[in-house]
Amino acid sequence: MPTWGEILIEMQSARRPDGTPDFDAVRRKYMRQLHARTHRAVILYATAFLEDRPIPPSGVQVGLGDIQGFMEAVSNIEERQLDLILHSPGGSAEAAESIVAYLRQRFDHIRVFIPVAAMSAATMIALAANEVVMGQHSQLGPIDPQFIIATPEGPRSAPARAILKQFEMGKLQCKDPGNLAAWMPILRSYAPGLLTQCEDSQRLAETMVSSWLQQYMFAGQPNAADEAARIAHWFGDYDNFSSHGRRVGYDQAREVGVEVHRLEDDNDLQDAVLSVHHAAMQSFGGSAIKIIENHHGRTWAKHAGEIVIAQPGPRPTQQGPQVAQPAPVNRQERRAQERGRGGR
Repeated sequence: MPTWGEILIEMQSARRPDGTPDFDAVRRKYMRQLHARTHRAVILYATAFLEDRPIPPSGVQVGLGDIQGFMEAVSNIEERQLDLILHSPGGSAEAAESIVAYLRQRFDHIRVFIPVAAMSAATMIALAANEVVMGQHSQLGPIDPQFIIATPEGPRSAPARAILKQFEMGKLQCKDPGNLAAWMPILRSYAPGLLTQCEDSQRLAETMVSSWLQQYMFAGQPNAADEAARIAHWFGDYDNFSSHGRRVGYDQAREVGVEVHRLEDDNDLQDAVLSVHHAAMQSFGGSAIKIIENHHGRTWAKHAGEIVIAQPGPRPTQQGPQVAQPAPVNRQERRAQERGRGGR
């Protein structure tokens, strides 16, 4: 496997015809190599959330707009089995639900690779797979919901369970009038419906994950419903973790009952997956902050302030290279053009 530094040198050496760096070519080369090894569709979903530069959190979180990226990545895939390489800090549980619904109606079997971290809502997506593959360095995370609370000092993030616990603490302490002055600024930030929303969102996250585990990872098992509910509750229990950012490694995930496999058990597969990951992380050295891409090179990328869609060039056939066709101007023309190439 090329090291991080070797892939960086390779990417810096790759050039487009106009002489500019071609980071995409190297990343796509390693994605094609992974597909050639597994014969499964490959989709990369990666964000720059670990980059040491100022990036708006919304730009790297799981959001409903990511559906457009997955639609682009799925549009010319024929396989019914998917390898999803997932690297994300999480985001919206509702968006994760939409992504899972879209991918599960398209693919019969989904295997999720976690090269480094898939946290929060990204953990929820991983738990909707048939199996998860993690390295010893990889991590999932708790799925308990988070809320943004307006305070005089600005917006603050807080776990739903922590909000509920703090309110119960406040009720007890406010029985003493001497504590009211200290508690009033906190209680004023509790908008109408907040406590009910906290309870509902906790239940929603666990219900979604439990349903996916039962339907996919534990399909056909006699105790699927009970196991799914137990694991979903374990991941959603804030009291179990005390922090939304806590690490759930391979050993913990396996112990709790997740269908998880060790990436290190197959050296060739490990090399192929981590090469894609390293190339993706090097791609974030520019302006890109999110990449959704398939092994054919069809890419939906979010840069700071814009979205870029890149489609692969003509693919060679036994009769020789295809003649480039004019870019389709609408969805009907694009579909017709893809059918002509054998896509779908």
